[in-house]
Amino acid sequence: MKTHSNVTSSRRKCRKAHFSAPSHIRRRIMSCHLSKDLKNQYHVRAIPVRKDDEVQVLRGNNKGKKGKVMHVYRKRWCLHIEKITKDKANGTQVQIPIHPSKCQIVSLKLDKDRKKILEKKKVVEKGKGKYKAGAVDMGLDQKPFLLTLFERQQKKKKKKKKKK
Repeated sequence: MKTHSNVTSSRRKCRKAHFSAPSHIRRRIMSCHLSKDLKNQYHVRAIPVRKDDEVQVLRGNNKGKKGKVMHVYRKRWCLHIEKITKDKANGTQVQIPIHPSKCQIVSLKLDKDRKKILEKKKVVEKGKGKYKAGAVDMGLDQKPFLLTLFERQQKKKKKKKKKK
């Protein structure tokens, strides 16, 4: 059932949007889950992969192998990981492409921007439902606890207009 009037439910259109997505959206799509330790530490489930993150492969022939991300290849939707290679017939080594959904981040490369992203994504308190505790009392039970990305962008635009 279609839930949002501005978003299509057509398989063809969704696939076209996914595979022709621009680079800044591909970055978000190419996210990896965090390991249990990192989840408990930062209270975030997943984050976009970055060059010097250390990941562990969860699926495929290379399952269980760990290594640093050498290259995030957005155009081909894959990661190249340091120690995961194969030998060609002529003896040269080639990186094996691995999809980020088949990996788990074991250690993050943190800088101020990454810390800011983690802080923004952090879930403060996980409730039983999707509504705030006080929202029902105030008559705001129609509004879900987490705002959609679109609503956040609209709020930012309004704030910028007010400042001008």
